[in-house]
Amino acid sequence: MMIQRMSILLLISTILALTPVHQALAKDRIEGVWYNQEKSAKIEIYLAKDQKYWGKIIWLKEPMRDGKPKLDDKNQNPSLRQRPILGMAILKRFVKTDEGNYEDGEIYDPKNGKTYSCIIKFANENELNIRGYIGISLIGRTTAWTRAD
Repeated sequence: MMIQRMSILLLISTILALTPVHQALAKDRIEGVWYNQEKSAKIEIYLAKDQKYWGKIIWLKEPMRDGKPKLDDKNQNPSLRQRPILGMAILKRFVKTDEGNYEDGEIYDPKNGKTYSCIIKFANENELNIRGYIGISLIGRTTAWTRAD
């Protein structure tokens, strides 16, 4: 009887000890690889060291222009126009506010070189609504990204 109680106590202690580790290793459902709406790029969304969600371009359908990697040549900052688009962070500093909603971030559009405030919401398990805006979210544009992995 005593051995059985000690075994149960040990099991409960082990479960409680491992639970925080499991939670720390568990990924949020937004993490992973997503296609942009045109399916011309794949963006990997990940939890960064700052405990916010970021997204970087990891694949381009057409990564080259004139035999050279595509550059961020539309950037409003001239010193950044020589950086490659592939590998560039385009989603920055998103905070999860509740299940399926991510706010307080920004999105960079390499097609026009502009950065917008942004919110992300799940449309369903395999689709994100990405809304970029200036000022208030009512004035903006929403695109749908689909899960690639």
